[in-house]
Amino acid sequence: MQKGEDTFKKIIAHAKEYGFIFQSSEIYDGLSAVYDYGQNGSALKNNIKDYWWKSMVQYHENIVGIDAAIFMHPTVWKASGHVDAFNDPLIDNKDSKKRYRADVLIEDHMAKLEEKINKEVEKAFKRFGDSFDEKMFRETNPRVVANQEKIDAIRTRFVSALDNNDLKDVKALIEELEIACPVSGSRNWTEVRQFNLMFSTQMGSLSEDASLIYLRPETAQGIFVNYLNVQKTGRMKIPFGIAQIGKAFRNEIVARQFIFRMREFEQMEMQFFVRPGEEMQWYEYWKEDRMKWHQSLGIPGEMFRFHDHDKLAHYANAAADIEFQFPFGYKELEGIHSRTDFDLAAHQKFSGKKLQYFDPETNESYVPYVVETSIGLDRTFLAILSHAYTEETLDDGSQRVVLNLPPMLAPVKAAILPLMKKDGLPEKARELMDNLKYDFMCRYEEKDA
Repeated sequence: MQKGEDTFKKIIAHAKEYGFIFQSSEIYDGLSAVYDYGQNGSALKNNIKDYWWKSMVQYHENIVGIDAAIFMHPTVWKASGHVDAFNDPLIDNKDSKKRYRADVLIEDHMAKLEEKINKEVEKAFKRFGDSFDEKMFRETNPRVVANQEKIDAIRTRFVSALDNNDLKDVKALIEELEIACPVSGSRNWTEVRQFNLMFSTQMGSLSEDASLIYLRPETAQGIFVNYLNVQKTGRMKIPFGIAQIGKAFRNEIVARQFIFRMREFEQMEMQFFVRPGEEMQWYEYWKEDRMKWHQSLGIPGEMFRFHDHDKLAHYANAAADIEFQFPFGYKELEGIHSRTDFDLAAHQKFSGKKLQYFDPETNESYVPYVVETSIGLDRTFLAILSHAYTEETLDDGSQRVVLNLPPMLAPVKAAILPLMKKDGLPEKARELMDNLKYDFMCRYEEKDA
């Protein structure tokens, strides 16, 4: 783990040194968990967006895109459940004065137990080689079985406590597991309490006439409230999808790990509208399709894995994450959710407007079910940067750092480097640059060529 943390620090330093990411408002000592993308970072980020958009919209005849506003009517967030349920359980350490998400502390503890299991499996594989039966080993090895039972028991109790909003039991679980503060090392904890993650502001010229509105915490609701507009004007037939790339905002109290968890971030989402009863087959389809997309970036398949949710969000009947092996461990990159008709039915109820779809094949009207794919653009950026970062040892023993970026995502596609400033070479190089720059991001360099 220490090696991974050291590598991660090098990646962060490299990202700043080469114009990928800067701390926002750095000359004013920065703004916590807010970052700016530099000249190379913004180009790489745009290339990721273009690649996703082509894969999701351009290559699918039944998926279209929209660009919804960040500000929405406040009742949207009441209907979606965000006003009442978009909370994180937080706990403070009295000695370090540091604040943590209680669920992350418990998940990190379970991850340590899982790491012990993986080490046992690795040792056994080295010992037995190709004859090693991992499934049988996991089911019969006493240490592996004991740790897995601990993980299962912790997860069951934790999920139950959150479902019942039993914050006292969440704290009791942290104490029983003897989870210590990573900073102070003490177990002197406050009570657990819920904290709403939405940013709010006022809309109106006069304070007494102003109304409370929110910065959107997700882009999905902008799709849901527009679904019927898109369906009718685009003459879309179920199944069809609506995609969107846009900013979202969450007042993360425990923002950490560079751009992995930020207060202002960007999402690439697609909501796929299907007949009720067909959602699970489409859920499985999009799980497989999205995993293929990630692997198409040239990152080895073993760096990704699925994580099926034990605790489902209030809107879902099935959910899975695609996790990536970051230098700090496996973490969520994309979520695939079967959202049922929760969102559309809720907006139909709160708005008083019918959001039903008339199906010409079945000759009936119904509220569609939805399968969602939601990927964090910034997290994808970090995953690509983490995998691309390579330390090479040259023949003379010296080391250099290179970024092995996928060609279709690289910020600069071609470098024009005339070797001499004579014999008409600079003019020819300039001509080549002028021919290429309309189709590719290019860089021209004479001095350091």
